[in-house]
Amino acid sequence: MKYGHRIADLRDEKHLTQEELAVKVGITRSALSHYENNRREPDYETIQRIADFFAVSVDYLMGRSEELSRSVNEHAKEFVSHLELSDQAVLDKFTLTIDGRELTSEEATRFIHFIRAQRSSS
Repeated sequence: MKYGHRIADLRDEKHLTQEELAVKVGITRSALSHYENNRREPDYETIQRIADFFAVSVDYLMGRSEELSRSVNEHAKEFVSHLELSDQAVLDKFTLTIDGRELTSEEATRFIHFIRAQRSSS
């Protein structure tokens, strides 16, 4: 499978338009269209940003590996599984989306508060 098909498939899985993905990885929509249709190859920086966005390896995107995700050592997995972030750190570091649409800062804050309320009432 060519890299363009992989990028398009990953984008479709996340329910993103070409415009939305292009903005998130810092390229134009037309450049993304060229990549997805295998008319142009992305440079290394661009392919790395796309791989980072989808949390896959560059090898997977380029068709050199069938393994979807990067391997993470057990120490890193354990660290991440016990990571506690403040509300602001979550909002600063992560983009929360529902139905393919990014939550506003206010919506994301309400979401965090809702989860806390649900947990405290259990």
